[in-house]
Amino acid sequence: MKTGMIISISEDLLEAIFEGARRLYPKEIVLLLRGEKKKNLIMVSELLVPPLATYGQGFANIPLHMLPTDFNIIGTLHSHPSGDLTPSSSDLNHFFGIMLMIAGFPFANEKNIAVYNRNGKKPTLKVTRR
Repeated sequence: MKTGMIISISEDLLEAIFEGARRLYPKEIVLLLRGEKKKNLIMVSELLVPPLATYGQGFANIPLHMLPTDFNIIGTLHSHPSGDLTPSSSDLNHFFGIMLMIAGFPFANEKNIAVYNRNGKKPTLKVTRR
């Protein structure tokens, strides 16, 4: 079910996400998403590598107590090397920010990315071209 929210991300950021996921495959990646929210539009503007994150096969973890205070962090992204874009119960229970983005194998195009709100509903994803 779609929400009224729109997530906007540039094609360049999406390619950077996919490149990072391909390099770490078969381990999961985890990134922080920086951006801003204006009414029903969330604009992702930067990707941040979280300090002291751990990456493994079937998991990625961020020590939340080590994160700097940054009110522009709007959510997280992690990969699912299995290709499944559905959030797990653990994904939803460890939600940080206002959105969750999941990149799935083969990390090639818009069909390999999904976004979710805190309730597990899918906002509209809009990829901006150069």
